[in-house]
Amino acid sequence: MMVAIIDYDAGNIKSVEKAVTLLGREAVLTRNREEILLADHVILPGVGAFGDAMEKLHGYGLVSVIHEAVDKRIPFLGICLGLQLMFESSEEAPGVEGLGLLPGKIVRIPDAEGLKIPHIGWNSLTFPNPGRLFQGIAEGAYVYFVHSYYLQADDPQIVKAATEYGTTIHASVERDNLFACQFHPEKSSETGLKILENFLRI
Repeated sequence: MMVAIIDYDAGNIKSVEKAVTLLGREAVLTRNREEILLADHVILPGVGAFGDAMEKLHGYGLVSVIHEAVDKRIPFLGICLGLQLMFESSEEAPGVEGLGLLPGKIVRIPDAEGLKIPHIGWNSLTFPNPGRLFQGIAEGAYVYFVHSYYLQADDPQIVKAATEYGTTIHASVERDNLFACQFHPEKSSETGLKILENFLRI
């Protein structure tokens, strides 16, 4: 079973590759259309800025490939910046269109006294709706976040995990073959590996 990890020069790709390999799956870092479309699962990871990332995806011709993979119903997982890119727009890059795979926007975490931005650290999850990624995971489980912007999904039904950090953050979404996590499952210890394993079983 081959897992295509989309390589568009974003940070944190290697740790995703390591986690997938640890779970006994073949991981391929790629921007090759055929490899992506032949994969059993596709992961869009990333750490960085929304505008730069969309520019790279366009530059490597990956935007149309991603849409093809999604249309083929290949299970597709966005992680951190990858989640944000799956939506329509981000306050981080006004005027830049995201991939538009799901309806919603990315906004900055609001300033609040005693709240550090970026949000870096472990936060517990609540599960507003049942999600396939979280089977076998107890509500209140902790996962690792690194971000300054967060998702406001238009459709509350797609939100499968949330956390609180000055506001309610939509931490994970799912619709059909689309999955995304604002947190880093590959850096979230046994809980994170279980989430990735659940994805790879779909």
